[in-house]
Amino acid sequence: MPYIFVRYFYIIINSMTKTVLITGATSGIGEACAIKFAQENCSLIITGRREERLLILKKMLEAQYQCKVLALCFDVQKKEDVFATLTNLPTEWKNIDVLINNAGLALGRDSFEDADIAEWETMLDTNVKGLMYVTKAVLPFMIERKVGHIINIGSTAAKEVYENGNGYCASKHAVDAISKAMRIDLLKHNIKVTALHPGAVETEFSLVRFKGEKEKADAVYNNYTPLIAANVAETVFYCTNLPTHVCINELVLTCTQQANSYYIHKNQSIVK
Repeated sequence: MPYIFVRYFYIIINSMTKTVLITGATSGIGEACAIKFAQENCSLIITGRREERLLILKKMLEAQYQCKVLALCFDVQKKEDVFATLTNLPTEWKNIDVLINNAGLALGRDSFEDADIAEWETMLDTNVKGLMYVTKAVLPFMIERKVGHIINIGSTAAKEVYENGNGYCASKHAVDAISKAMRIDLLKHNIKVTALHPGAVETEFSLVRFKGEKEKADAVYNNYTPLIAANVAETVFYCTNLPTHVCINELVLTCTQQANSYYIHKNQSIVK
């Protein structure tokens, strides 16, 4: 039997009964992950702060892919809400196979002395503490079954610190360190942990970072072809569908024209 057919058959069988929890599912990488895993017959728990978007996504996934979807509206920054919601899941939703810690954001591009402390706090509360809260709440379900896979969405900003990236780089370096610590501590429970560090991805990310200034946000992606959210979702899916004894501990993902946080080759002939 040809290898490609065997591999495809393995992926379908391996993914068809999975329950996947995705934070920050209302846009960007989170939404793309929800669509990808729905296409592969998974049951989905989607979470986010924007209830209207969450319910629209739930309705679309159920109608288009005939999958089971549980929508949970809460902010990962709010510890009490995270634990109240996730520790009281309906019994049929507790067997979580994959947790995708995607909720996160960047705010501001100011030099350290000019940076807004409130923006630092929001990034740390979401990107770091929110990730830890959600994982801590879900882990008992995985530990009980001795199976599970945690995907932490980081950034190339976890690997280099760049000018005016102070608070954001700090938060993503923390995600990298937490992922490594989880990997070590959860070995005894047979739980996989993967840190996935994307480079430039054309989503709402830059629009949020530049506080709605669309011209500045769009300029980030001018004259080269960045990743799109679906590229990251495909990579997440690949990582979660390897043989049970294989774990990708970390992976840095960029477009062809980006080497790392510093270097992007922009070509004036590229018109988007």
